[in-house]
Amino acid sequence: MTWLEQYYAFLTIVRKEIRRYLRIWPQTLLPSAITMSLYFVIFGSLIGSRIGNMGGFTYMEFVVPGLIMMAIVTNSYSNVVSSFYGSKFNDSIEELLVSPTPNYIILLGYVIGGVSRGLFVAILVTLVSLFFTRLEISNLFLVIVVVLLTSTLFSLGGFINAVFANSFDDIAIVPTFILTPLIYLGGVFYSMDLLPEFWAGVSQLNPLIYVINAFRFGVLGVSDVSILFAISMILGFTILAFFYSMHLLNSGTRLRQ
Repeated sequence: MTWLEQYYAFLTIVRKEIRRYLRIWPQTLLPSAITMSLYFVIFGSLIGSRIGNMGGFTYMEFVVPGLIMMAIVTNSYSNVVSSFYGSKFNDSIEELLVSPTPNYIILLGYVIGGVSRGLFVAILVTLVSLFFTRLEISNLFLVIVVVLLTSTLFSLGGFINAVFANSFDDIAIVPTFILTPLIYLGGVFYSMDLLPEFWAGVSQLNPLIYVINAFRFGVLGVSDVSILFAISMILGFTILAFFYSMHLLNSGTRLRQ
């Protein structure tokens, strides 16, 4: 394929992905806005007023970056895992694999679709948060970098999950039993300074700690971990996930019947 044909193939996949979740926006975009509103009310307003300040900020200001990142992670992941497994289930992915479209174009198309949904939801949740608190971005460049890297990483994670899934039940296992616990134990609702030394050390094994703290530093200017190390971890995981996803596509593992 020429570069122009690859470009149009890429746009076609991205357009299909965006239309898919926009067509059913009450199921894909609206739930996150409603869920985060409840978090803001319960954890930010009701419980937060009793907790007081954390890290030099009101509790509401402290939890907002973590809740925005939680929405980005879950939506980027779920968009790709559901879409790609759906293509596997109805055998339409085989038609794409036997076409002249390069595998990296296929992968990038699905990933950008997941990233776009993550960004849509991030904007929605941020707008909702403004009804509860005031946000002043400390480092806009870092915020953009962390959002793009994180949504890319978890879109790739959703792709890997979809490749290995054998049923629709399988695509819910990772978000339920792995992703959700890592998010809640990733410092969304608390600072690592509150943990005993042993548990603070254990928490550093959680990759979501670096994602949430890097984003919180971009928004508030505070973090429990080294920002350079956090960005390096996110970038490293993203590169590994990309090459492993390409390996799965090139080998046809669980894709070609």
